Amino acid sequence: MMYFILLLVPVMTFIGAFASYFFKLAAGDLRFPDILLNLKLYLGVVLYVVAAGINIFVLKFLDYSVVLPLTSLTYVWTMIISSRLLGEKVGKKKIIGVALILFGTIIIAFF
Repeated sequence: MMYFILLLVPVMTFIGAFASYFFKLAAGDLRFPDILLNLKLYLGVVLYVVAAGINIFVLKFLDYSVVLPLTSLTYVWTMIISSRLLGEKVGKKKIIGVALILFGTIIIAFF
């Protein structure tokens, strides 16, 4: 059961990163009436609520001091999504930063 709970953390962060991706896409419609009709905004909200629900479930079984640092995996997904789907450039500094985040995440999760 505990391995299942630990597997939910990367899933939660992945969903949360995609929620932000859809918020970014919705941000193109900055006029008030248009943004309210933007399906991407609502998809981002739904994904964000799903990620929050998973977070609440995971917190039932794991310490807050473990779960919160593990949510930094969102930065990994965000870098991949921004590079692949938004065409943003990812330089060496960002890659090193994400590698350090992954290293810290592994230490927190398993030690």
